[in-house]
Amino acid sequence: MTAGPDTAGGGRVSRRRMLGLSGAGLLVGAAAGAGVDRALADHHETPGGAVPFHGAHQAGIATPVQDRLHFAAFDVVTEDRDRLVRLLKEWTAAAAAMTAGRPVGRGAVGGVAEAPPDDTGEALGLPPSRLTLTIGFGASLFAKDRFGLQDRRPPALVDLPHFPGDKLDPQRSDGDIAVQACADDPQVAVHAVRNLARIGFGVVSVRWSQLGFGKTSSTTPDAQTPRNLMGFKDGTANIPGTDDDLLAKHVWAAAADGADWMAGGSYLVARRIRMHIETWDRASLAEQEQIIGRDKKEGAPLGARREHDPVDLRRLAADAHVRLAHPDSNGGARILRRGYSFTDGSDGLGRLDAGLFFLAYQRDPRTGFIRIQRNLAGDSLNEYLQHVGSGLWACPPGVRRGGYWGDTLFR
Repeated sequence: MTAGPDTAGGGRVSRRRMLGLSGAGLLVGAAAGAGVDRALADHHETPGGAVPFHGAHQAGIATPVQDRLHFAAFDVVTEDRDRLVRLLKEWTAAAAAMTAGRPVGRGAVGGVAEAPPDDTGEALGLPPSRLTLTIGFGASLFAKDRFGLQDRRPPALVDLPHFPGDKLDPQRSDGDIAVQACADDPQVAVHAVRNLARIGFGVVSVRWSQLGFGKTSSTTPDAQTPRNLMGFKDGTANIPGTDDDLLAKHVWAAAADGADWMAGGSYLVARRIRMHIETWDRASLAEQEQIIGRDKKEGAPLGARREHDPVDLRRLAADAHVRLAHPDSNGGARILRRGYSFTDGSDGLGRLDAGLFFLAYQRDPRTGFIRIQRNLAGDSLNEYLQHVGSGLWACPPGVRRGGYWGDTLFR
């Protein structure tokens, strides 16, 4: 783990969705079902409404966290800048439609029978489910002699350093473009990425992707803090999506940071963190709590009574996760987390391929994620974790009406 945001409309949870929640197996089904219950209980609404697509900032960053994720990293396979810009315009139109609960183009039915439909159709009849789509651009897009963007690479879009214990799979890392689809219905999230990939055929190809369930962080301070697969509450001290001052200080990039086209945007770090579940499950409760630095039941810092009581770092072990990740241990550095749990079957030894798909937004990763992650080199939790995938992307500001994803970069 690393130092670790919901408006909705009416409607009830469908039978199809409940079947979907149980279809991934007992462990996943239980955790995912709990995530749906949290979303309903925390906000007294059912998952169905639409999140506005247009605005000063991209939705899906400070937006209240939905329960499901489909993340995809794309490689650009064309060398034609104009084709790439056309695709970004087409993607923007499709994203605006899908987040509003509308089909892409002319839809999945009723068009020319002899031609493929504009929409793949699996979200027909489903509500928007608070779908958000967030885009980011990787450092490789700014490479010399590609699209004439080499002089526009932001200073903060660095190459992430190698951290102790990293065992990164290049097939699950990086990418020219990242798209984060979050929704309260997994089929809505998958439909969104599937349609963007279909629209992008011949211009981009999917490099890697990740499904996630059961949010592991919340940007809504009044919500119940979710738990990760280790059973601990995660994200207690996360930046609230409603705190404009903290967002301006720690999350939103500014023109003065060295890239004027990124003003109002943010930098996304994604890390696929595998948890050694079986080893963790054999550790005693006392050891688990010492490693994390929190009580497992209440989520209270050790030595305190309630989850949101102040953390007294002196009461925690020198290598406790909470102590090393705390802003006071990192010069005040803070990041906004939107992580999700994942379970991708098992490996050849019968162990669960499961863990945390860590997503964090920040104004500058050099003073945010990188600083914190370096401090976590001595974290006793590292015995139970391994970072196996990684990426960093510059997420531009929100789309104004009449604009498109990345128009501040390509204009």
